[in-house]
Amino acid sequence: MRPAGRERGGSTFYYHESPMLYRPMGSKNRRTLDERVTKAAEATLAAQHYVSLLDVIVGIGWIDPGTVRRWRQRQVDCLEDTLQTDPSRISEAINLLRSWATAKALVPSETPYIAQTLQRQTLRFSKSGDPTLEQLYRTHWISNELPEKKRERLAEKRVVRRNWWWSSR
Repeated sequence: MRPAGRERGGSTFYYHESPMLYRPMGSKNRRTLDERVTKAAEATLAAQHYVSLLDVIVGIGWIDPGTVRRWRQRQVDCLEDTLQTDPSRISEAINLLRSWATAKALVPSETPYIAQTLQRQTLRFSKSGDPTLEQLYRTHWISNELPEKKRERLAEKRVVRRNWWWSSR
């Protein structure tokens, strides 16, 4: 291995000179991803009383908020194309978030993601467009400590916030 010559977040990245692109994930890497998903999910839940996979992916640094903004404006076809990680890691993060949310007894709620364009198309997360995978991305996990009426208002607020672009025109 040789240094990549750039640093990000205090860590130096290395180029692997081996022909193998992806190395098997060791238990240390899994534990680290679990910790990163948990930390991002807990911070998001504390701030907004719900958490989504998109919040976690942004929180752990696999995508930047500017790219998410471009995706919401349909300048990017699907979000998975822009993720800075291996598809197996995304799958693992999905499972870790679902396990964490289930352990916290959070309430799952499917949320529509509508483009901030005149056509108002449904945004696509995955390359394949698989309905099951799309549903996993669209699921928001809502705090069970909120009363039912507040949960309903939060769901309405999420839809309104996603449509902010129209109200400003």
